[in-house]
Amino acid sequence: MTELAVIFDERPTRDGGRIGVATLNAPKSLNALTLTMAQQLMAKLDAWAVDRSIVAVWLEGAGEKAFCAGGDVVALYRSMTEEGENRGSGRDSVFAETYFTTEYRLDYRIHTYPKPILLWGDGIIMGGGLGLTAGASHRIVTETTRIAMPEITIGLYPDIGASWFLNRMPPGIGAYLGITGAS
Repeated sequence: MTELAVIFDERPTRDGGRIGVATLNAPKSLNALTLTMAQQLMAKLDAWAVDRSIVAVWLEGAGEKAFCAGGDVVALYRSMTEEGENRGSGRDSVFAETYFTTEYRLDYRIHTYPKPILLWGDGIIMGGGLGLTAGASHRIVTETTRIAMPEITIGLYPDIGASWFLNRMPPGIGAYLGITGAS
């Protein structure tokens, strides 16, 4: 039996409403956001947005180490380096284009969601995980929360809306994270 990429649940409230719960379910990879996860989250958020009984959404990561350690860089790397008939033709970036389009649309959906999104940011939150976190209307962090933009250290730029949310951090912190990739 294969594990679900995202576990969805609905929990009742006292007044008869329900809270939609989405749990990123890849604790071995620190809940790195896969294309499947992003697609499933987007579909469920769309459904919950129009469901009148859903009053809020709770977003969390499985395991005790991380909410989300960012995008699935392993799948992205494999998609760009595997041998195949399309390699070097310009069509070998189809997966990367699909992945980033889906991830960025998910980030935007969370930023513009019509209902409260409560995000439990316990543990590691890096890169793409920060994109999810920044858009949530209510973010909860703990003493074990560690945030970082590590893609900077391998030559990438801070994406996932980072130019927006890094500018809204306390003075100096956003610039520090964006330039150094430190946590």
